[in-house]
This record gives sequence, structure tokens and C-alpha cells, in this order.
Amino acid sequence: METVEFTPRREQYAWTFGGVEPIMRVKPGTVMRLWTEDAFGGRLTSPADRPSERLDMSEVNPQTGPFHVEGAEPGDTLALHFVELVPARDWAASATIPFFGGLTTTDRTATLHDALPELTWIYQLDRARQTVVFEALRGELRLDLPVEPMLGTVGVAPPAREVRTSLVPDTFGGNMDTPEMRAGATCYLGVNVEGALFSVGDGHYRQGEGEACGTAVEGAMNVTLIVELIKGHAPAWPRIEQDEHYVVVGSSRPLEDAWRASQRGMIDWLHELYGLDRLDAYQLLTQISEAPLANVVDANYSAVTKVAKRLLPPADAYGGMHRYLREQAATA
Repeated sequence: METVEFTPRREQYAWTFGGVEPIMRVKPGTVMRLWTEDAFGGRLTSPADRPSERLDMSEVNPQTGPFHVEGAEPGDTLALHFVELVPARDWAASATIPFFGGLTTTDRTATLHDALPELTWIYQLDRARQTVVFEALRGELRLDLPVEPMLGTVGVAPPAREVRTSLVPDTFGGNMDTPEMRAGATCYLGVNVEGALFSVGDGHYRQGEGEACGTAVEGAMNVTLIVELIKGHAPAWPRIEQDEHYVVVGSSRPLEDAWRASQRGMIDWLHELYGLDRLDAYQLLTQISEAPLANVVDANYSAVTKVAKRLLPPADAYGGMHRYLREQAATA
């Protein structure tokens, strides 16, 4: 397998999906070793930092990419297998940002309440113990939390010449913020433009379901992934395959529409895998699905529907692509 290493310069980051020329062309089957910056652009480094003073909101959530995948055409399926996600710094940051988050007034949920106070938490990474340290800013509590690296943002260019901010999740992927996007997972995305033009970023050293305050333990990440291409079979919504689960991510507002999209997406996948009538799949899904929240804070909310493979007959999604990529990853 060909291996490509790429660390972007600051001027090479993408801030949108669509509307950006590819930074590089790669062939299917390529192993990519990438460096991604944190969602704050590395600008929050101390509890004394205030987001309104340190952040340029036109330059949040920088993406590494986009990458043109040779042979990818609209209607194809891009498969990205995440071999390894390794924190690239010994610290990470989280913050409360004015009028942003799940439990604050916003410009859309408009009330007379003032914004929540701006606070910044810095999490120190212990690589030997694989923990990050939560330290209360207004109390004495200190906790060691397990590191569970994930990518908040994985996506391709949208269709119809659309240009979407890297803060938005939608059918093209984007800022889904689901902990399901972890090492060992394969993400399937429908290709909308020639070359797919995929980007990744927004590393989290850990995140709870829902990303309640709007920011996870945000940190720079070393990402190793394998790129593959499946001709045709583009899914309507992003799919993730793990060793133990099938996962679909739906993104919309209101939140119930995001849930509906992920549920419908899983019904479609069960139909493809087993030839189930959609109403039979609907009934089965009702009894076996898990439905964790991904985020309730972005421009669109993201909901997850996942199904445990152990409850289903063996199947080869996309011709066994996930299994194949897991085997390839062992030699990457």
C-alpha cells in the first residue's frame, strides 16, 4: 500500500466542505498519516483564555484536506477506515462560548438571559495512563478520565456546488461529533462531486454523548486512515461500520428529524443487507436499535442509530469492505 504523510500549514486548512480546491490527489488503497488541528485552532491554551478574545469565529474547526480520490464519481461510496487516532499534544481544551451550547440561550432560542460566563478548561494528558485530567474551576474536584479519541468532523463536498461551513453536519457528513467515529471504524459517505473531496478534523480526546456545552476535550490529532472507493451504492446518510455494530448518523433540526433520518437510514441498510421489506425492517429496528445522541449544539443536530451485529445474521456490508480494511490496517 502507498503511504502518504501530510501536515498542513495554517494557510492550507479548509474551513468549509465544498468550494475548496483539493490539497492533494490520492489513489484508493492509500494509507494516509495526517495531522489535524483542534477546533479552536490551538488558540485556547490556558484557563485564563476567553473564547471571545482568542477565537476568530471565521477560523474555527479547521479541516485537513480536501483530498481528491482518483476515480471517485457522484453516486459512488467513499470508505474511510480509521486505523489509529493518537493525541498530538499533551493537553486539550474545552470552553463555554457565549450563546453556544445545549443549555444556554442562543440567537434562535432568543430570551432575555445573558450569555453564560466564558470559561476555559485545560485537560492535561497522561500518555502512560491514557487519561485526561478534569479539574473543576470553581471547586476542588479532580478526575482522571479515560482517553477515547474520536474525530468530530469527517465529510465530503456536498452536491450542487454547495459550500457549507465545517461547523455543519448533513448528508455529506461534516461536523457530526459522534464518539462512534473512532479507531477501528469504517465510515461510508456518498460521493457528490468528482474526486469526493474529503476532509477530516476536529479531534476529541474524549466526548460525552450530545456534546452538551458544545465543546468536547478538543485536541490536535495524529490520524492514520485508509482510503477506499466503492463504485455506486452511495448511502443517503453517513454510515459507520465497526466490528460489533452498524451505525447511521442523521443530522437535521429539530432533533426528532435527525433521529428520523438515522432510523430511516438504518432501515435502508437492513433492507440492503438482508432484503427485508422496509416495514419488516421498521419492526425489527424498533426492537433492537440503540439511539445515542451525537450532538445537540451544532447548526444541525446529529442523532445516531446503531444495531449490534450479534443480533443479526452474518452479512458482508459493501462486499466485506470493513473486514478487508481491518486486515489492511494490520499491516499499515
